[in-house]
Amino acid sequence: MEVRGRDMISGLPRKTLVTSAEIREALQEPVTQIVEAVTRTLELAEPELAADLVDNGLRWPADQVCSAACAPVISNATGLEVKLAEDPLTCVARGTAVYLENLELWKDTMESDADEG
Repeated sequence: MEVRGRDMISGLPRKTLVTSAEIREALQEPVTQIVEAVTRTLELAEPELAADLVDNGLRWPADQVCSAACAPVISNATGLEVKLAEDPLTCVARGTAVYLENLELWKDTMESDADEG
């Protein structure tokens, strides 16, 4: 695919061809980090939630492009079906609001970098 933009080295506008292999390579590290975070979170899930995820799969809060890159990798790593969230632009904010409304109930599920030291 031909892409156009500003060359980060020269600062000048330019166009170039980018291959799917180059895109895969560029996405490998961030997708791996996402998979590790999802896997770590699932390992801490309560049994009832784990059972629900097996039955219903994961709702992925991303657009079609990110979903196409991440969903198959997450599904392969977890064995769960990964479906695109109905409203990916606001679902994380809405889910965070639900979590905050139940903070006392769910505070033991919080993870912090301070806990790792």
